[in-house]
Amino acid sequence: MSELENLYQTALERKNNPEEGSYTNYLYDKGLEKILKKIGEETTEVVVAALTQSNDDLIGELNDLVYHVIVLMVEKGITLEDVEREMIRRSEKTHNLKPERKPVTKV
Repeated sequence: MSELENLYQTALERKNNPEEGSYTNYLYDKGLEKILKKIGEETTEVVVAALTQSNDDLIGELNDLVYHVIVLMVEKGITLEDVEREMIRRSEKTHNLKPERKPVTKV
């Protein structure tokens, strides 16, 4: 089992069998809005780390973001397999070049 799968299973286990003092259960207890707020915060921290911090800092922030996304997935009943199926479906597309977006000029 990969670490990603392990993290997903742990989040699912906390959802199904709450554990006193668990941060994951705190998020589930607070509900979807709290989970989404944390994803927004972590996404911003990833952007800041990518622009101004070391790769080690960025890796830490990416891990925080992935954790909160997995909590969201469990909350919404979405599995890793669901996401993987969509990745496969998208990888089968060809000639799907999107137009370039305007560059970010202010941070």
